[in-house]
Amino acid sequence: MPVVDYPVWVVLCRGGRARLWEACQRGRDVIRLPADMLSIKLPQLFDSHQIPMVFREENITSGYRHPQSSVLDCVLSSFQMNNETVNIWTHFLPTWYFLWRLCVLCCTMNFLSDSYTWPLLVHMLLICIYPFTSCCAHTFSTMSPESRHICYFFDYGAISLYSLGCAISYGYYVMPECLVNSWLHQHFVLIALGNTLFCTSMSCYSRFLELQFPQRSKALRTGAFVLPFIFDTVPLFYRIVLCSGGSCVPSDAFSSHCYHLVFALLTCFLFTASFPERLAPGRFDYFGHSHQLFHVSAVVGTHFQMEAVIADMTARRTWLLAHGATPSFLGTIGILVASLVLNLGIIGIFSAPLLWKPCHGPNQPRTSKSERKDQ
Repeated sequence: MPVVDYPVWVVLCRGGRARLWEACQRGRDVIRLPADMLSIKLPQLFDSHQIPMVFREENITSGYRHPQSSVLDCVLSSFQMNNETVNIWTHFLPTWYFLWRLCVLCCTMNFLSDSYTWPLLVHMLLICIYPFTSCCAHTFSTMSPESRHICYFFDYGAISLYSLGCAISYGYYVMPECLVNSWLHQHFVLIALGNTLFCTSMSCYSRFLELQFPQRSKALRTGAFVLPFIFDTVPLFYRIVLCSGGSCVPSDAFSSHCYHLVFALLTCFLFTASFPERLAPGRFDYFGHSHQLFHVSAVVGTHFQMEAVIADMTARRTWLLAHGATPSFLGTIGILVASLVLNLGIIGIFSAPLLWKPCHGPNQPRTSKSERKDQ
């Protein structure tokens, strides 16, 4: 920093205004920001008619990012109000919350040697992964049409893995007493693994139909996600029916399970209904459209599900260890690793045509001539 080597009273008394101005100029030069930092600008936003069809969302008319954004543009756009900003942050922030809960559990439970806790560990890892993957998909989905599809392939794969984590924790902790050691109980996780692979395959394939058959694509994707959910919650629905009929004593986890189901149904409704933006297209472009509400509902439902699983694991430990099968490394961590590898393989199969064949074939996502003119 410049040093004024004469007293201030001398400057003021002897008309040294020029000297004082010179000192201020030298100080400003010292703290001047680099030109590269000053040249960073937030990305430009576009209306729906200015971008290709593949990037458009139903009933969202403005706030779109450039369809050929750079990595830096994508990152900067997360700090700019556009139609994806809330989508990004509603899954980025919950990721840190779930990571914090996982760290707390790591301090209070022995995940290394207590095999009974391994299903919970798998469940917690996957509820940390799926919102983070979704956040990344929404952040980097505007780099190109191909990158958009691949980003959401990974998003769908993470959701599929999350459904497997639910099945593993439900199979070991939530299964009604009358179904423990039954055929369903013994094959529950393996069937869930098959559902996971089906979910990833169908949801990825649905993107290839999105431009030509949007309704069919949405129905196929919704069905791919609903099927694992219905199967995973069979033990839970059975327990609710038993408790409603007075055949069981409601536990501390019962209310959390019910809250989770309410938010799960709300999540499904928001995903399929495009509400409220369909009532007033353009009014909810930046805040309040269905996908943002879908994210919030999914995270809140996941929170209640996590609390319910932890409560059941704690309350039913003695009975389950005495009557049920003890969780094994192969049946928990092993199944997770196998599912991860298989899902990555499926994503690779669907991504390969997009990466290796720039010229879209008849079975690949493509833009029409009119859309290329918009570009």
